[in-house]
Amino acid sequence: MGKASRRKNKEMKAKTKRSQVPYVDRPFEGLPFEVQLVAMREILPSATLPVRTTSEYGERELLLVTMLPEMVGALRRSDGVLMVAVRTVLNSGDASLDIADRLIHALELEDGQTFTQVDLPEAGGPRLENVLDVQATGELDVRTDLAFWIGEKERENPEIAAAIDAAREQIIPMAQVPGVPGAFWARMQREFVRWVRPEGEDQVLAALARLQNRRELSFDGARFVGAFRASGLLIPVFELERGTEADDLTEPMQAFAQVLEREIASDAPLTFEERQAKAGIVSRQVTLR
Repeated sequence: MGKASRRKNKEMKAKTKRSQVPYVDRPFEGLPFEVQLVAMREILPSATLPVRTTSEYGERELLLVTMLPEMVGALRRSDGVLMVAVRTVLNSGDASLDIADRLIHALELEDGQTFTQVDLPEAGGPRLENVLDVQATGELDVRTDLAFWIGEKERENPEIAAAIDAAREQIIPMAQVPGVPGAFWARMQREFVRWVRPEGEDQVLAALARLQNRRELSFDGARFVGAFRASGLLIPVFELERGTEADDLTEPMQAFAQVLEREIASDAPLTFEERQAKAGIVSRQVTLR
């Protein structure tokens, strides 16, 4: 290898080293919509969240969405609605930095254009808390299809309408449990509820272990089957009695939430039996990302 090639190689390595993004275990911590973002990134097949940028970024209205066609980073519909994907194929060690980077690039899109992220953002760049007005967030909308990808005019096209209908068949039916923040009902071969908890992972694990040891980790016939770990949060999963709908869960889950939150708030050390229960939960825990 000649001197020029060696010098270029060193420059390339130095550039890669400078741009390396440190891993952030809980990337959305501190955001008032952390639970919604974790759910969108990890467990919801189709959902949208209205947000607004800060004055520095033009106070622009847009939608954060689970994903977009061909996994592009952002898309401005023909009717001007701007959408930025929470999930794409390119990810650094900091999901908040990645989404903010896509969002900033997306602000320049014209109607009908898409943005595909081909380079990872530089470390130290703006994160979501720097780009979004965190007090101007709308309500999470869990969708039954991907029709939000297109505007009203496109939906009048029979071929596009048929494609949307076909895609709907591939989406697992999911819905928010009314009145229970972070709880999402899902229907597969059976019905389940996945409950994204906003508290620290260790606190939630200890609470689950105490209730498991007392055989009180249940509500309305639900059976605790394990937990996901995603973006630094724990997502307990319960299998429901067959045929249970999301609306059926409001009262029993609200009552159980009081029990669970008391245990989460407890700082009492775990007993030997509770530590064993915790170990069993951890052994079945699945890390999504």
